[in-house]
Amino acid sequence: MAEAYLRVLGGANVAAASAGTIAADAPDPSVVTVMAEDGIDISAARPKLLDNAVMERADRILTMGCDVEGVPRIDADWGLPDPKGASIERVREIRDIIKAKVLALVASLRDGAPASGLTGNTILAATSSIQDQS
Repeated sequence: MAEAYLRVLGGANVAAASAGTIAADAPDPSVVTVMAEDGIDISAARPKLLDNAVMERADRILTMGCDVEGVPRIDADWGLPDPKGASIERVREIRDIIKAKVLALVASLRDGAPASGLTGNTILAATSSIQDQS
């Protein structure tokens, strides 16, 4: 969700990527549903594993707070619960929190105030399992 919002709300000013610590074939269906409700289609997104080269290039690494392990640098942890297995109402709440955090981050980038004391606009959103594990 964070990557999708960063791409939509950050536009050309932000290069966004997301990756997780658990491999999967497709995004979690509930996440796809709630993002579609907000006009963003992530159904074709394919979850990726964390990659050291991508992490090294990132200006900021944001974790969602879903028990992320193996991330050598964390610039901000958004402390969110994992939406996997949550009710659709709870997934909507998580989506709305992520959207608000992304809006604040994008505003800080536009205002020239670096988030978390960092400069640059390449952002990696790392999570443990926003994906469908079935």
